[in-house]
Amino acid sequence: MNIAIVGLGLMGGSLALSLKKLDFIESIAGSDHNKQHQKDAIRLGLVDKIVEFDKIKEADVIFLAIPVNGIIESLKKLQDVKKETTIIDLGSTKELIVSSVPPKIRANFVAAHPMTGTENFGPNAAIDGLYKDKTVVLCDLEDSGEIQKNTAKKIFKALEMKKYFMHSKEHDRHAAFISHMPHAISYSIANTVMKQEDKNNILALAAGGFRSMSRLAKSSPSMWEDVFKQNKNNILEAIDLFEIELQSLKKSIENDEWEKVYNDMANGKKLHDIF
Repeated sequence: MNIAIVGLGLMGGSLALSLKKLDFIESIAGSDHNKQHQKDAIRLGLVDKIVEFDKIKEADVIFLAIPVNGIIESLKKLQDVKKETTIIDLGSTKELIVSSVPPKIRANFVAAHPMTGTENFGPNAAIDGLYKDKTVVLCDLEDSGEIQKNTAKKIFKALEMKKYFMHSKEHDRHAAFISHMPHAISYSIANTVMKQEDKNNILALAAGGFRSMSRLAKSSPSMWEDVFKQNKNNILEAIDLFEIELQSLKKSIENDEWEKVYNDMANGKKLHDIF
């Protein structure tokens, strides 16, 4: 099986490292518009070769590991792939991407969201084993071709990922609460502190709590701008509900309702009984 990966950053680079260990993978070609990423990917041994975008069509499986708007644009350019080709996107949103797939290649396409990653980006952020034991959500799989379904399942099983299946609309609402809203909050926390504290105070006083809460703000702004655009309504709903919770806690603190403060925190702590 010959693989092509478009986008050689954290997700694409880490995928390449894991795929290279599978005995049914013959070769991995990479494509990236960033020339430095191309050089880094070869230097780090992430891919066997760098190819122009048009050449990725020769692969058996094409992974799109690029920002979500880029995925939509790339799909328009892949309408002449072979009937047997499998195209798998790794985007953080799904509904708009799925609805944008040209009908001619809908059977070729598999919508996937690996629930993994770090706040770092670029080829140097690639991690061997990033996908192992993580969840991958496969959306609207009933509209994919049989070859494509089986190919995607085979690859994700070989990567030792846990597979979940849902509708793309359902996925985007869940992702807004579990992934997208936390990123929005992290950026906001970082900006709040930077507007109030000089950098010396931040360096001296920032400990585990602040580092944990602001960690996601290290993520790529260009990537997350696209995510926020594509999943705007769900993210706004999630932020609205978060604001209600935060205002409730604020009011309890203002009114010295310490038992309620304690109970709210105790309820929140139960989240970690789940995972």
